[in-house]
Amino acid sequence: MKPRSQRLFACLGLAVAAVVLTGRAPAETATVAVAANFLAPAATLQPLFESETGQELVLVAGSTGQLYAQIVNGAPFDVLLSADAEHPTRLVTEGRGDASTQFTYAIGKLVLWTRDPATFAPLGLTTLERTDFRWLAIANPELAPYGLAAQQTLTALELWQPLESRLVRGQSIAQTFAMAETGSAELAFVALSQALAYQGAAAYFAIPAELHEPLRQDAVLLTRAGDNGAARAFVNWLRGAAAREVIAGFGYDNAPAAAH
Repeated sequence: MKPRSQRLFACLGLAVAAVVLTGRAPAETATVAVAANFLAPAATLQPLFESETGQELVLVAGSTGQLYAQIVNGAPFDVLLSADAEHPTRLVTEGRGDASTQFTYAIGKLVLWTRDPATFAPLGLTTLERTDFRWLAIANPELAPYGLAAQQTLTALELWQPLESRLVRGQSIAQTFAMAETGSAELAFVALSQALAYQGAAAYFAIPAELHEPLRQDAVLLTRAGDNGAARAFVNWLRGAAAREVIAGFGYDNAPAAAH
């Protein structure tokens, strides 16, 4: 039997040879905090990134406000895919985010959605003036940027106060969508990506962009992950053509490509 030191060097030699043959460093894992509206695109991007790079991702979804609070309280996330630009900027200001990595990975779209297209046809802004529905679901404006956009829309239409007693609030846009999908609310303000991904009978109406602030969604590498090769690789990869094509396919607008 070989001495222990010889066996150790042999194992190290095999590991180095594997790296040379594959052209890749040993796989690392990055934990990505994903705004709930972007979970479906992120789940589609995940295997593409892993196949191309050999690195691994773990996705954790929630409202942007919830994810931000978890990061501040020490959650072991490496990347934040926010539903706004405010929270990544705040993380950078607080020293928790790498300013050089922050960029807009998607521009979201708000829609009015229902599982009962026959009752609410034609679906549109005037639907919100009807009196024959009990509940309109929105995401909590204090936690979710899509909820804030819904609030801004209703305010611009002078409908916030008239409808306030009929509003139900989800803690994330995913919970908001579930309220309408299960019939707990007849109508909901949700992300276009959710409406496009739904397979059953439904209808949606795209909210004019001028009724709310732009849903600019920023990504940022967290400073705790500065040495995490998988996290840094994912942020860079997210800027590329393959990722942008997937993102557009889920109904998002791409921000102008930036040099990196």
